[in-house]
Amino acid sequence: MVPPLALLVGLLAVTILLLLVLVFKPSITRAPGGKILAFVALFLAPGLAVVAGGADHMENSKRTEFCLSCHVMGPYGRSLHVDDAEYIPAVHYQNNFVPRDEACYTCHTDYVMYGTLRSKFRGLRHIAVQYFGTIPDTIKLYTPYNNRECLHCHGGARKFLKVGAHRGEENFLADVTSGKRSCMESGCHDVVHNVHELKDASVWKEGQP
Repeated sequence: MVPPLALLVGLLAVTILLLLVLVFKPSITRAPGGKILAFVALFLAPGLAVVAGGADHMENSKRTEFCLSCHVMGPYGRSLHVDDAEYIPAVHYQNNFVPRDEACYTCHTDYVMYGTLRSKFRGLRHIAVQYFGTIPDTIKLYTPYNNRECLHCHGGARKFLKVGAHRGEENFLADVTSGKRSCMESGCHDVVHNVHELKDASVWKEGQP
């Protein structure tokens, strides 16, 4: 399979070459074959290049490195390395409960039919705020975190079902599944990134036990 970036570069090279042919030899468009060549150079090849570029960008935007490339997201990246089992993102990242190179995407994408597209539109909103708005001191989700994203991986898992707190109350799991109770309510998994508390936190380094 051709890598998306290689495909994009190839399409751009073909597009430029065809355009140069049209610029230096416009008379070629008088023949039927030349008209087809002009259509490919002016519409088809650029269109394919845009599609390939968009697909490559969509794939790249899943990467943790991409998410943390904005300065404001730096503390959130550091929170993944906190040596404290109370920090839910850190536990998931350090124990490979989520792919480390797609950690942000894995937990912050809506697991519904158009979840990926919706997450990308939220990303565009982030970019707009970055360049044209005022970045808040504390970044908050646009909507409350949905238990669905937790249950996408944990729902039905043996380790999840074995936890006493998950079985201790009648209808507990049903309430969590329906969203009546939040996974992040007080006393449960309520320590998330907590970036304003990282100053004195111990740090785990990859490769260490």
